[in-house]
Amino acid sequence: MYKGGCLCGRVACEISGEIGDIVYCHCSQCRKARGSAFATNGNVEVEKFRFVCGQGELTGYESSFGRTKYFCRHCGSPIRNKDRAISHYVRVRLGTIEPDMMERPQVHIFVSSKANREEIGAELLPGSEKTAFELDIGKRILPVSACLQLA
Repeated sequence: MYKGGCLCGRVACEISGEIGDIVYCHCSQCRKARGSAFATNGNVEVEKFRFVCGQGELTGYESSFGRTKYFCRHCGSPIRNKDRAISHYVRVRLGTIEPDMMERPQVHIFVSSKANREEIGAELLPGSEKTAFELDIGKRILPVSACLQLA
């Protein structure tokens, strides 16, 4: 079982089955809706997805005919999509899932629409537990304590 929810905690959901068709989507709609270089989405059978709380806190946007994106009306976290043409599935935004997932993304899609700053498979800095302010990336970066004092 997977649990997930929004950033502010008003919306929570559970998934009691597999998450399938997991993709990294680089289309311009997904990039704009997520504020990120791509979105990670997967399909869940309708009867295996349920809201624990906060379903009434969702608002929707019909991005194209019959396809609605639902997100928390308080914090803006994207939760799921519903497509009338594929009524037996909901498309879940996997960044909202809390526990580690067994399933893995299968493919990058709409790569011709990807942001020009993005290189799929490009070498980046190794993973770190530090914040961006703490990483030395060749520029003078204020220490975290100085950034907190500025806030």
